Amino acid sequence: MNPQILNDLVTMKMPFGKYQGKTMCDLPESYLIWFHNKGFPPGKLGEMLATLYEIRLNGLEYLLQPLRRR
Repeated sequence: MNPQILNDLVTMKMPFGKYQGKTMCDLPESYLIWFHNKGFPPGKLGEMLATLYEIRLNGLEYLLQPLRRR
């Protein structure tokens, strides 16, 4: 896993859709599950959403907390 993705999850905004403009790490779990079922978009955005899905699925949100404080 690319560690830069974790930094991007707490800084980048969702570029489209219902949650456009919302910080990636603040996307609701239901939205991530929807993407998981429908298929993540290609490229970096898809990789970020898939990573966030796995973080939520496995209860690893604490990994993002220190990065949010920066």
